[in-house]
Amino acid sequence: MSMKVTIDGITVDVEPGTSILNAARQIGGDIVPPAMCYYSKLQGSGGKCRTCLVKVTKGSEKDPRPMPKLVASCRTGVMDGMEVQNITSPEVIEARKGVVEMLLINHPLDCPVCDQAGECHLQDLGFEHGAAKTRYEFDRRTFEKIDIGDKIQLHMTRCILCYRCVFTADQITNTRLHGILNRGDHSEISTYISKAVDNDFSGNMIDVCPVGALTDKTFRFKNRVWFTKPVEAHRDCDKCCGKVTLWYKGEDVIRVTGRKDVYGEVEEFICNTCRFDKKKTADWVIEGPRKVSHHSVISANHYEFTPLPVVKTNPVLMEANKEQFERETRL
Repeated sequence: MSMKVTIDGITVDVEPGTSILNAARQIGGDIVPPAMCYYSKLQGSGGKCRTCLVKVTKGSEKDPRPMPKLVASCRTGVMDGMEVQNITSPEVIEARKGVVEMLLINHPLDCPVCDQAGECHLQDLGFEHGAAKTRYEFDRRTFEKIDIGDKIQLHMTRCILCYRCVFTADQITNTRLHGILNRGDHSEISTYISKAVDNDFSGNMIDVCPVGALTDKTFRFKNRVWFTKPVEAHRDCDKCCGKVTLWYKGEDVIRVTGRKDVYGEVEEFICNTCRFDKKKTADWVIEGPRKVSHHSVISANHYEFTPLPVVKTNPVLMEANKEQFERETRL
């Protein structure tokens, strides 16, 4: 028996037990709420970042009363006849703006040097909902960078405590050697012993991190994602599915990641052997270029270049680029 739920005026049939967020994902497009902590592959995730807040204007057919407060769509199940507002509600947009401001209170503004730049969900949220100025008057909390594994560096200053890496270690590895230490404003992700994380699937913590808190030391500061070419490939692996995305710079593979869907979630987790030790084209069976959304900054080098119009009234520009100007004006 399916249920009908209406989100921003669009009705969809879903199975009982479906969350509002996943119902919105069945519709797709701009009405899907953002999610920084929810991860469909990880049980128990969600309900922490509050970026997916929505307004329920009608509870159900049996009880049409609206819910008194905004709810986290990732942890709220749908009811038959429920009506929800996301981008059509000014209240939701304003609340989301406040949530982003809270997430950015301690987050450093180091996007120009962060390896996550270009594929950072917090960067996208900050652009869409962030305020120009912060009202926070106190010093940001800072942490020293630490190596929690031989190939993973933790930059806790950037962490937003989404818990994704903790759930990943809990559910896909044999042992979890890191977690949340302390409480309240002193909470942090850490290990008691440096470089303690050494299991075969620890690299997946890098893929699930929505910001640049967990980084691949073999890729760190090597390049920007928009200067690389993502290619889908696979290999026979006795530990994992062996299906990955290879990131090329010229003819060199400089990074290997799990394949991600449109919501930035890994389709299947991969082992550390595939991620860190197989960085030669000969190690893989190449399937072809990865499809990249035109809205993504990663697409910058993957589509035909369209020359910008030349400002003909600028004599300095015309003189410095005379040859280019003549070529483009003939097009």
